[in-house]
Amino acid sequence: MKIYFICTGNTCRSPLAEALLKNENLPGVEVRSAGIYAMDGQPISANSARLLTEAGISFDGFSNELTPADMQWAQLVLTMTAGHRDTLHRSFPGMKDKIFTLKEYAGASGGLDVHDPYGGDLATYRETYMELTELIQTIARQLSEGKQ
Repeated sequence: MKIYFICTGNTCRSPLAEALLKNENLPGVEVRSAGIYAMDGQPISANSARLLTEAGISFDGFSNELTPADMQWAQLVLTMTAGHRDTLHRSFPGMKDKIFTLKEYAGASGGLDVHDPYGGDLATYRETYMELTELIQTIARQLSEGKQ
């Protein structure tokens, strides 16, 4: 399964989700992330890097711009917000069937958006990190059980 996580700038949420899922070491699962408005090569946020480092999780420290080639590559595209999902539905109408918010794919309650910590302090990032950890663990279980 090829999974593509998408957020706005690919410096906070989607790189966290990418690193967390890669850390699950699921056989046959490949993971990438990007941002709808990202520029290639920007450093991920210091707080995202700090939390991953504290957890001993390896990560790619630089942002990626969303590309049509990666959209084609992906079998599943998981966005951080309903707005991101809707933007991708408009931009890639032929791929709607593989684009979901992370929360809707995980079957989570409490809205469709993962909190954006951008500009917040470490405690704010930690809240988002914990939210993503729970969601990624749910996705990892689903993938291990064969949900495609």
